[in-house]
Amino acid sequence: MTTTAHSATRSTPQPVIAGADPRLYNDDLAPVPQSARTWNGYSIFAMWMSDVHSVGGYTFAASLFLLGLSGWQVLAALTLGILLVNLLMNWVGKPSLVHGIPFPVMARVSMGVMGANLAAVIRGVVGIVWYGVQTYFASKAVATLVLLFFPGAVALRDTSFLRLDLLGWACFMFMWFFQLVIFQRGMETIRRFVDFCGPAVYVVMFVLMGWILSQAGLGALDLTLGDKVLSGSESVTAMGSAVLLVVSYFAALLLNFGDFSRFGKNERQMKIGNFLGLPVNFIVFSIITVIVTAGSSTVFGAMIMDPVDIVSRIDNKVAVVIGSLTFVVATMGINIVANFVSPAYDIANLFPKHVDFKRGGLIASILAVLVCPWIFVDSPKAITVFVSVFGSILAPLYGVMMADFYLVKKQIVQEAELYTMAPTGRYHYDGGWNKVGLAALALSGTLSVGWELATQFFHLLPENNFGWVIGALAGALIYLAAMRAARRT
Repeated sequence: MTTTAHSATRSTPQPVIAGADPRLYNDDLAPVPQSARTWNGYSIFAMWMSDVHSVGGYTFAASLFLLGLSGWQVLAALTLGILLVNLLMNWVGKPSLVHGIPFPVMARVSMGVMGANLAAVIRGVVGIVWYGVQTYFASKAVATLVLLFFPGAVALRDTSFLRLDLLGWACFMFMWFFQLVIFQRGMETIRRFVDFCGPAVYVVMFVLMGWILSQAGLGALDLTLGDKVLSGSESVTAMGSAVLLVVSYFAALLLNFGDFSRFGKNERQMKIGNFLGLPVNFIVFSIITVIVTAGSSTVFGAMIMDPVDIVSRIDNKVAVVIGSLTFVVATMGINIVANFVSPAYDIANLFPKHVDFKRGGLIASILAVLVCPWIFVDSPKAITVFVSVFGSILAPLYGVMMADFYLVKKQIVQEAELYTMAPTGRYHYDGGWNKVGLAALALSGTLSVGWELATQFFHLLPENNFGWVIGALAGALIYLAAMRAARRT
């Protein structure tokens, strides 16, 4: 058997599943054969380093200061949040690891063979928007380099189109094309690139932290940077919000981590990679973020939440070049992990006869430009709102899928039934759609998104970021109760 999940050029795929319906099957959606499962613990660890070590990740962590928390409280919230993420990630990674299937195929178990398309669209849209956002973050580092060597290019900032100046457009499109060249080479090239990205960023981040400490002095660091003074109960609420914001930040991969775990050698390797890449790696990165953010207030007289901005202020061209290039590489890494692979599979799942992994990625890349992502993240506060709202959209689907796999299906998945349109198929449900799952998704989504809108936009409720946990729990409980009431298993 030679079919792999990252092949995307053969014109006549040979089904791994006998009798697979072409409306549900292509090489990229097929179960990964054991011989092609090459990701060990380090591969998964490196993947998480690429996901965490980005400008967006840094800015997100630094933005938690805006909740009114001290540096120690931010670090504690980041630690608690990432421990919870590690547990949730192991849960969602297992079914795809065992059966070698990507997220949109796994979604067929709970949503139906056609209903999974809705799940793919929801996850794909979020991935496409994030893809554009991270490309924009990387383009800012490119702009820093351009201005360093060609100061006259600042004149391009006098003209703007769709709220982005011409320098921004040029750098954004450069990054867009550069990423696409790498992405189109397939999953094995992606794996090798990701293995390089994470460690490279660590080197620069440690150097940046050392430079900040040398300029500010450890004793001069002020770890109370927010402009709010919180009471005891307000601090508890803010801490809870920060913990759940961490979960929301990983909400996208909490759905499609299976796109990577399907390549894992075994569950033990997956858990080792997750533990090293999530709690251990994230906590170390968070410590660096807290120190650098706190130090920036002392060194520059204002708290700077963008590491590219900090690097650009260093009076050393070599340091600026190395730092900016590293953040470009880092952001490409997270775009690969979180925002390219999933939409590529999701779009392929919609049109498996005509769209493979690479074509799906190309479509996702084009759409990422059209959403004008810089509009969503024009301030640190916008980052937290962006993360929490999108987390509340994705959370119900996580709850539904996990309740279905662990509590309803009892961890049993019939692989052949995932690729058949026969009315008697195990996952055909109601004409290919599981109406119970759709109803649970709609109800829980209304609760979680409504909660975030009421807190973030209309301020009808005290400020918090509980949308993800509300959506996930509601999705799981409503789905479980409805499936049992309908006597479906």
